[in-house]
Amino acid sequence: MTTETLERETIDGFHLVIDALKLNDIDTIFALPGIPITDFLRIAQAEGMKVISFRHEQHAGNAAAAAGFLTQKPGICFTVSAPGFLNGLTALANATTNCFPMILISGSSEREIVDLQQGDYEEMDQLAIAKPLCKAAFRVLHAEDIGVGIARAVRSALSGRPGGVYLDLPAKLFAQSIDREAGQNSLIKVVDPAPRQIPAPDAVERALALLKGAKKPLVILGKGAAYARADDEIRSFIEKTGIPYLPMSMAKGLLPDNHGQSASAARSYVLAEADVVMLVGARLNWLLSHGKGKTWGAGSAKEGGNQQFIQVDISPTEADSNVAIAAPLVGDIGSCIAALNAGLGNGWQKPPADWTGGIADRKDKNLTKMAETLAKNPSPMNFHSALNVIREAVKARPDAIVVNEGANTLDFARSIVDMYEPRKRLDVGTWGIMGIGMGFAVAAAVTTGKPVIAIEGDSAFGFSGMEVETICRYNLPVCVIVFNNNGIYKGTDVNPLGDAMAPTQFVKEARYEMMMQAFGGVGVRADTPEQLKKALDEAVSSGKPTLINAIIDETAGTESGRITSLNPAMAKKK
Repeated sequence: MTTETLERETIDGFHLVIDALKLNDIDTIFALPGIPITDFLRIAQAEGMKVISFRHEQHAGNAAAAAGFLTQKPGICFTVSAPGFLNGLTALANATTNCFPMILISGSSEREIVDLQQGDYEEMDQLAIAKPLCKAAFRVLHAEDIGVGIARAVRSALSGRPGGVYLDLPAKLFAQSIDREAGQNSLIKVVDPAPRQIPAPDAVERALALLKGAKKPLVILGKGAAYARADDEIRSFIEKTGIPYLPMSMAKGLLPDNHGQSASAARSYVLAEADVVMLVGARLNWLLSHGKGKTWGAGSAKEGGNQQFIQVDISPTEADSNVAIAAPLVGDIGSCIAALNAGLGNGWQKPPADWTGGIADRKDKNLTKMAETLAKNPSPMNFHSALNVIREAVKARPDAIVVNEGANTLDFARSIVDMYEPRKRLDVGTWGIMGIGMGFAVAAAVTTGKPVIAIEGDSAFGFSGMEVETICRYNLPVCVIVFNNNGIYKGTDVNPLGDAMAPTQFVKEARYEMMMQAFGGVGVRADTPEQLKKALDEAVSSGKPTLINAIIDETAGTESGRITSLNPAMAKKK
């Protein structure tokens, strides 16, 4: 038997992994080459898969996570063993926390050497380390089990509450060969990985009864609602009931931010005053002050107040995690909202005018105040004047995807830059971590082909800035805007000893735009809103990789939001 005949009659682990992914409609891999996955990535590309190679595994993992959110298919990240795996693990844990479907696949040392701790190259028990930090973790030792391993990972990532999955592939697995027909027969096409979960009729009735009796109802939309792609059902429910809604940052655009029922511009008022709050794909975590305390002025029913909660979530264990949930509605969001719509009937009474009118008054007042602030043109620019330019650019191109991270840059952008279409805003999410920017931007460009505007604080950009080379290498339509105020929060801190710079200071007058120029992209410095607008318009229309170094007044920032309250030293200064 010739070598050529043998190759036709057998198939190796490399090709089985590729075929298993393709069989499950996965065509893109985010990765960083190295032992033992370099050959795999070469073969995958030769077999027609899109391989996007990064400069750091964490950013490849973040890209996979964002791709999972945007496509409802698990984003795939490949890393090398040990240190590479650990770099990817940060992104995997973050994906799990944010409920993004993602699969981290890492090469690893052989089991017999790891288990005896004999000192292999990058030896580490990766499966044991990954398990506590993701939704599920599996190891495949034999080529005939590759199909099962991929199938289990796909189903685990997508079913129920989505999340991150780890798949461990020891190096020698790739080279294993088995009979071609048996190998192909071992592959599994996952059928209905995220089946509909229909809510119980009595749970639907309980939720509707609570809403009917509400004097000041409020709907809060979370990123789970955006992920669910139940856009039409959600809009129908909001508009038919007339209930004001508050979108969390990544749910912005499910309904346009300029919709008449949006309560974003009266956030503090509605959270404090609402008597019945319906959470749709949102959790009562720190971003909503855990559903209690000063933010929720009416107080939960459990605390002796009159606030009651309805929670629409696919996970039954989410209910009562912080406060009592009077009406848990368990099921997939599309099915739950469809059931609520069916139960509304023709006699639905919209909320009292004093509630909706009170919200409208506060919105008008706050929006007028915001407009006055945005109209100012200080020199140098501040966060408001720079973000006003981006606000208008997104209004003109509502299909553009906004990626946002930073401290002040994030906080201000959330309230200033309106969104008009769903799943067009990606940011730091539940953990509020920095470093997601360039990975998310690459994923958004690769999976959608739409222009991407990455709004970056100068500190946040530092976590993943080298990936501008990746953006240039793949010629992606990404415009990175670095809000450069010479430091973390602001650039004016001083070291009292005078022997070094303060911990929060950066090199002044940093030329971030030259990083993009170094790799063949467009780099522009913008000192005024007019310069920023010109550069941004050109970037979006051309689709060329662009970095705009937006010079911001170094005194404009504050130690923002939640971070201040968690910092004892800063709290004492207040």
